[in-house]
Amino acid sequence: MAIEFGIRAWAACAPALQSREAWQAWSQAPWLPEGSDLPTLAAMAPMLRRRVNAIGRAALHPAYDIAPDTAAATVFASRHGDTRRAFEMLSALAAGEPLSPTAFGLSVHNAIGAMFTIDRGDASNLLAVAAGRDTVETAVVEACGLLADGADEVLLVCYDAPLPEAYAEFADEPGCLFGWAWRIGKPRAGEPVWRLDVVRPLAGDQGDPDTAHPVLPHALDVLRFMLAGEAVLTHRGERAIWRWQRRG
Repeated sequence: MAIEFGIRAWAACAPALQSREAWQAWSQAPWLPEGSDLPTLAAMAPMLRRRVNAIGRAALHPAYDIAPDTAAATVFASRHGDTRRAFEMLSALAAGEPLSPTAFGLSVHNAIGAMFTIDRGDASNLLAVAAGRDTVETAVVEACGLLADGADEVLLVCYDAPLPEAYAEFADEPGCLFGWAWRIGKPRAGEPVWRLDVVRPLAGDQGDPDTAHPVLPHALDVLRFMLAGEAVLTHRGERAIWRWQRRG
């Protein structure tokens, strides 16, 4: 399987990295962003904005930055989603406390994307993806499927945040707060072409993570690869070994 696409626009957001120039410099000497200090989400209507926490701001800042003026199919992808909010609800249950219906509604995996489309009045396709170590690649496959079905462009939004401390022992990559968005379309003449293909499928324990200790979560490393202008990035996921390539 191999798919090709073009990246028409990009944007990203993380603590201390909120301008295109800062991200470009970071891609040449990457480091793990720390903290949760992000600017207010001024692009969103106040009644919805007050429900958005740090991970939501990280996802939605870049989404608003490059979203087209007209309706567009959108794929939101996060390996862990709003785990902190879910953990707080589980802790409340364990303590015999009542759950907030609002907190529950905001904890589901498509909640951040849903608030984005509600605010924009956009009834186009919205997909929410979580696929373990293959999350970014799966999201790109979904986005290219929408292009193949006739979408002119697809807004792809990838985001994540550190796991709660109680889950830290299960982490197999560094955690940080970040979000990035690509507006992708079919390849066009004269522009770089991005190719994603499966080098080899994996099954059973063949999908165990590599012993190397990555500096970045994989989803953020994909952004670094794109910004740095590298030719190839290989990733060992849970179900396949993936290869990203840039041509042109």
